[in-house]
Amino acid sequence: MSGEISRDEVAHVASLARLRLSDNELDTFTEQLCVVLETAAQLNSLDLSEVPPMAQPYPLTNVLRPDLIVPSLDRDEVLAQAPGAEDGRFRVPPALGEAP
Repeated sequence: MSGEISRDEVAHVASLARLRLSDNELDTFTEQLCVVLETAAQLNSLDLSEVPPMAQPYPLTNVLRPDLIVPSLDRDEVLAQAPGAEDGRFRVPPALGEAP
């Protein structure tokens, strides 16, 4: 992969993305894309055969608490306090105004 990209190629990509760029923007983006492509070329040239594949470079540990079974609220007591209940569940108005 070459780190070189022409101004015409940047203009072509901009037109494909339906971007209208000024001459100054074309010059700026051409320089910036050259830097990005050079960096990508440098990364591609590295020998990574001894580096194991990974999804995350930092070791992560689970920070969640363990699941514990604890007493819960009584369903009938909770539903008795609700404005509407039906068949052991909360009754709410239809989301889209449809009849039940």
